[in-house]
Amino acid sequence: MIAKYCLISGIAFLLFSCKGSHNRSVNTNTTNNTVPVLNIKYIHSYPHDTTSFTEGLLFHNGELFESTGSPEYLPQTRSLFGPVDLRTGRINKKAEINRSNYFGEGIAFLDGKVFQLTYKSRTGFAYDATTFKKLKEFVIPRKEGWGLTTDGMNLIMSDGTYELTYLNPETFQIIKKITVTENGIARGNLNELEYIKGFIYANIWTTNTIVKIDPGNGKVVGKLDLSLYASEARYNYKGSLEMNGIAYDSVENRIFITGKLWPEIYEFQILDGHN
Repeated sequence: MIAKYCLISGIAFLLFSCKGSHNRSVNTNTTNNTVPVLNIKYIHSYPHDTTSFTEGLLFHNGELFESTGSPEYLPQTRSLFGPVDLRTGRINKKAEINRSNYFGEGIAFLDGKVFQLTYKSRTGFAYDATTFKKLKEFVIPRKEGWGLTTDGMNLIMSDGTYELTYLNPETFQIIKKITVTENGIARGNLNELEYIKGFIYANIWTTNTIVKIDPGNGKVVGKLDLSLYASEARYNYKGSLEMNGIAYDSVENRIFITGKLWPEIYEFQILDGHN
């Protein structure tokens, strides 16, 4: 819970109140950036498995799903995905790939299937979304696979660059690519993705920032600064790495975020008039 200490950053002093409060808000608006920083309201936190190297996070049928990767230097990690037990933070494994051959990345549910990217092998997997039986493998038409989401018709993937690639979910051929820009400059390091109310939200790798992207023109139209959450994660577990993972619950209008090896998953709402 964000309640254990104060963080002074620049000229901003933000104090989170006592554990258990559900009415806390963070005003992160800035005046020196043409892209607005969106206000958020903290709701709750849940345990997260500190062996989970988070590569994807999403809601499906009322459950929070997580996909993970498995770096060689972290032998405790696995490349798998499944729903998260929010009481324990543990993933109920539905599918796992051999960490010796593949590095698991983002996942997305679409048309009765769940799709999984891998990092550098250029291999993707499609599973039945009910039984989680593997249906097929496919070639990822980019050099690397990172984040994955869907607009309900297409798969949308990131590859760590400033481009987002739309894929046909049947043929896996490229439909189109969009260049993401912030204040007219290409915005690289796009990582985990989530499609929320017509916008694409993307983690920026190695930062504590999530950007809100207009898919019509690729422009960044808003930001989330989640530095306090990342600082808390490192305070609670020194092995915590970069923030990664965005999940949107459209029924309750709430967002969940976490990071690689973080000890907690955080739930919040965006206070600005729209997401």
